[in-house]
Amino acid sequence: MAGVFLEFTAAAGDSEPQNRPVLIIGQINNLHTLHWGQIKHALQPAVSKELWQCAVSSLNPNPTDSCALYLNVAAVAALPSRVSRHNSPSAAHFLTRLVRTCLPAGNQRLIVMVCERSDVFASACAIARAFPLFSRRTTSSRRTEKKGVMVEFIIVGQDNGPLESSTLECVSNAADGVRLAARIVDTPCSEMNTDHFLEEIRAVGNELGITPKVIRGEELKQKGFGGIYGVGKAAEHPPALVVLSYSPPSGATQTIAWVGKGIVYDTGGLSIKGKTTMPGMKRDCGGAAAILGAFKVAVKQGFKDNLHAVFCLAENAVGPAATRPDDIHTLYSGKTVEINNTDAEGRLVLSDGVVYASKDLGADIILDMATLTGAQGVSTGKYHAAVMTNSDQWEAACVRAGRSSGDLAHPLVYCPELHFSEFTSAVADMKNSVADRENAQSSCAGLFIGSHLGFDWPGVWVHVDIASPVHAGERATGFGVALLLALFGQASEDPMLNSVSPLGPAALNSTDQAERDSKRRRLV
Repeated sequence: MAGVFLEFTAAAGDSEPQNRPVLIIGQINNLHTLHWGQIKHALQPAVSKELWQCAVSSLNPNPTDSCALYLNVAAVAALPSRVSRHNSPSAAHFLTRLVRTCLPAGNQRLIVMVCERSDVFASACAIARAFPLFSRRTTSSRRTEKKGVMVEFIIVGQDNGPLESSTLECVSNAADGVRLAARIVDTPCSEMNTDHFLEEIRAVGNELGITPKVIRGEELKQKGFGGIYGVGKAAEHPPALVVLSYSPPSGATQTIAWVGKGIVYDTGGLSIKGKTTMPGMKRDCGGAAAILGAFKVAVKQGFKDNLHAVFCLAENAVGPAATRPDDIHTLYSGKTVEINNTDAEGRLVLSDGVVYASKDLGADIILDMATLTGAQGVSTGKYHAAVMTNSDQWEAACVRAGRSSGDLAHPLVYCPELHFSEFTSAVADMKNSVADRENAQSSCAGLFIGSHLGFDWPGVWVHVDIASPVHAGERATGFGVALLLALFGQASEDPMLNSVSPLGPAALNSTDQAERDSKRRRLV
């Protein structure tokens, strides 16, 4: 399904399935509420009202089900009728799977999405995940005809009626952001090294009218970015700290920074990965890719506060200049780190990034996103990002934003006074990897980053580990874009993003509460 053009619409117009293959999809209760008049434009004359009603009545989702309506050009599919409290009401993951497996073949196709208005955003992002952009299959390169998929929303429930053009624009931009992030993550390092990633950032900057700030190579060393420089100095293409900064015309009340781990390839360094664990490490830039996609959408949809996207780019390569275990690096925080595992590199680059966001950008709210630990999949699984934060309020908001966006999230243990001792070093301020790998690895990795801000830092700090959700099988998911847009939706002028956000304006400006929380804790 690579290279497909997606179009979101409130009304797809009349067309026979033979000319425009169609998949109608929704929760079974929503499908039952459809009137024939709402759906016949996509099915007649091949499918009659009686056949449609019979097909819907035959569906028995457990958790999903599908039924062919006419040959191989029309089908209906049912999402789970119920989900648990830790899942998205939109059943986003099931939606992506059903689109991949049930959408009929064809150059111009139609998906009719039947859902409540509250599920439109998550559903659009879930559909976007089914259509990756990157491919190097020779059949794809020889194809001349353009493939398109139109997505029509039929809204059911109390707040029904056609979607507004502004909503369609929002979900279209969000889908583009998801697919941008997925394309970057799917692209191998031979085509997505730090030079190429910088080109992607510049392309987004050009579209938005923003010139990125770039600190690169030896300049990183000179300015004290020992984490990013130390990780990337052995690679052919030098490491970089890159920043896209946006300020609204007026009315900004705070400064928000998103910091992304952009390890374009992770060999593990001299603590090298094995032949079975190294394949797939092109995905280690998933955090930076998600932040780039989300930043593009957030600015286009009218962000109301100062927003910075900080990209920590490096290739963790093996070579004569590679960092050795036992080396000691001084990070941008001024703290010294004894390296005991060169494969624990993401926390080094992110520590430089978050401190830059605090010291140089004056951020009140800092969120870092990363494919940080393999242990994340053990902690919260393949579908839920792992969240750690110094704020109870933001922890709960991340979970709710995950449910409303389809990018699911679940909290990690936040307990520095018990866990940070894992990094004790006899010769430096800390080591970069834990002493006991059976003691909350993902939590400890996040705490390493937070320690460079300082556990008494008065702002809001959120750490999001997306190591497992960033891909499904061998394909990237674009995970993180929808989560960021939902979490910070109240800082947007867009009504759709406002509606999916769990935080009101007062919560977004709650740094005073975060300060009280941090002072009350008085951690290490």
